[in-house]
Amino acid sequence: MAGKVGNSSLRPCRAASRIDGMAQRTVLVVLFDGVQSLDVTGPVEVFTGAETHTPGSYRIRTASVTGAPVRTSSGLTVVPDGVLAEETSGPHTLLVPGGRGTRRRDPELVAWLRAYGPGAGRLVSVCTGAVLLAAAGLLDGRRATTHWAYCDKLARDHPAVDVDPDPIYVRDGRVATSAGVTSGIDLALALVEEDLGREVALTVARHLVVFLRRPGNQAQFSVQLAAQTARREPLREVQQWVTEHPAGDLSVPALAARAALSPRHFARAFQAETGTTPGRYVDRVRLEHARRLLEDTGDGVEEVSRASGYGTPEAMRRAFLKALGATPAEYRRRFRPVSVGQPG
Repeated sequence: MAGKVGNSSLRPCRAASRIDGMAQRTVLVVLFDGVQSLDVTGPVEVFTGAETHTPGSYRIRTASVTGAPVRTSSGLTVVPDGVLAEETSGPHTLLVPGGRGTRRRDPELVAWLRAYGPGAGRLVSVCTGAVLLAAAGLLDGRRATTHWAYCDKLARDHPAVDVDPDPIYVRDGRVATSAGVTSGIDLALALVEEDLGREVALTVARHLVVFLRRPGNQAQFSVQLAAQTARREPLREVQQWVTEHPAGDLSVPALAARAALSPRHFARAFQAETGTTPGRYVDRVRLEHARRLLEDTGDGVEEVSRASGYGTPEAMRRAFLKALGATPAEYRRRFRPVSVGQPG
């Protein structure tokens, strides 16, 4: 069933006008056929929620090359507010969503981005919207990310872009790129927090029943998603047991006994079916578990190290330095836990 989304009553406005002494920030969202609807509506709901909380803070507009309705990848019909050719004043935030339509790279859209993207206060992409920014030369020399499935291609097609496939979003100066779909919400919340403060962003997060906020360098994948799932049931059960018991005995002999295999046979079969060795899988599970405890709880470093299977804080410290380039204490200071309270 097709739906209709639009703010047709809105008229073009400058990037930042002033209402009652407050700077109003224009958020211009680019639309095109084949756009991923959640790439659009997720961030728009965040900015709209902030505007509802703090009237006059944002003015959201949508525009396409022709101004005609566009059809999203899910079949939703979206009615733009305007035509991109008329949007030349430079918005405070220019948001470029992704979707199947980015594969076609409409030359008119890319040309508009190349001409007017530099005039935006902030350039933001969601998912494969980064492909359009890169095609317009707006990511050259910058660190960026996109949906994990397209990171390799983005890096191959645009070697001048420093593609980081791991984080859910990346900030590089005035340019911010995010990974697949829902990460656009995380990035939009971070931008609202930057613009209006933590309390406003927290209120919006409560209303949307999401966390404020997943740290930008949180991996796109959990360990379970990053590794292949073993075909054989005993190995799948071992994988699950490892994730549920990071502080347990996760040595190869102990895991092999759980799978009723010899240690040598188990190690070979595990790597063949999951694409990684048992040791590396355990290391990643323990690191992910420790990161989540540091992000989401007030547990001390020593307690976290025991709960995550490191045994000692020093062992966890070495693992963090090797994988993340930061100590557990430094990691926690940067991404201290946030309580979202009760749903709004």
